[in-house]
Amino acid sequence: MVKLTNSIGVITDSFRVPVREALVKAKEVGADGVQIYAVKGEMAPENLSAEARKELKKYIDDLGLQISALVGDFGGHGFQDSKANPEIIEKSKRVMDLAFDLGTNIVTTHIGIVPHEENEIFTAMQTACEELSQYANGMGGHFAIETGPEPSAHLKSFLDTLTGHGVAVNFDPANMVMVTGDDPVQGVYTLKDYIVHTHVKDGRRLREVDPRDVYGMLGYEPMTHEKIAEMATSGPFVELPLGEGDVDFDKYFQALIDIGYTGYLTIEREVGQSPEVDIRKAVEFIKRYK
Repeated sequence: MVKLTNSIGVITDSFRVPVREALVKAKEVGADGVQIYAVKGEMAPENLSAEARKELKKYIDDLGLQISALVGDFGGHGFQDSKANPEIIEKSKRVMDLAFDLGTNIVTTHIGIVPHEENEIFTAMQTACEELSQYANGMGGHFAIETGPEPSAHLKSFLDTLTGHGVAVNFDPANMVMVTGDDPVQGVYTLKDYIVHTHVKDGRRLREVDPRDVYGMLGYEPMTHEKIAEMATSGPFVELPLGEGDVDFDKYFQALIDIGYTGYLTIEREVGQSPEVDIRKAVEFIKRYK
């Protein structure tokens, strides 16, 4: 029998209400921590003074919650465009600074699809990620790439070209099932040295899909979370409540135990009419393994 000891998190945006309201809801559904988007609006680093950061951290502490990670995902083409990269790198560093002020050392992000050939896009991504890795290494932090756009073995080969583990992995099993058809259980073993945060999400692939149509690529439509949510509702794949899709959670959780992963299991629910109900059920689903 799988026996989990990991803390349970939830992405505040999944509740689709303002941040502070979502923090209260996260506590109410039984989560230990939260992951918060920090790219725009009230949570953008430039909109939070040192005083505001302290006050927000205290608010979260007083609720008895931790921050599992921040989301520093600026969408678009990730780090594929060398001309746009300097600005996104700078913004990403500021999100990492904010993460530390709020008590976490992890920022999750999408970097764009890693090409299979070492072309201009590959070089742009590698150069950007190396700079981010060195920045994070210097602080003891991690920019964690979300799994899904490419098979885990290919992502590992890219990560192996970078210095240290400043750029690491936010493992999302459902993305792999829904988009590339890659096996998330094997993926955990493949990426074991890099996994610092995970999403708990379920889904099913309905038909084959080109990852570039989902996650964007230079020359393709840029990625947005709204677009992914729309695709996950109307096909070519569908995001489902935990236990109703094709992620084998018995084997997935066992794989995380096998590699010694002790970090957060953070619930993400991007679609559905009643996210709060689904999130509460997801917390209960994970607790059955404790």
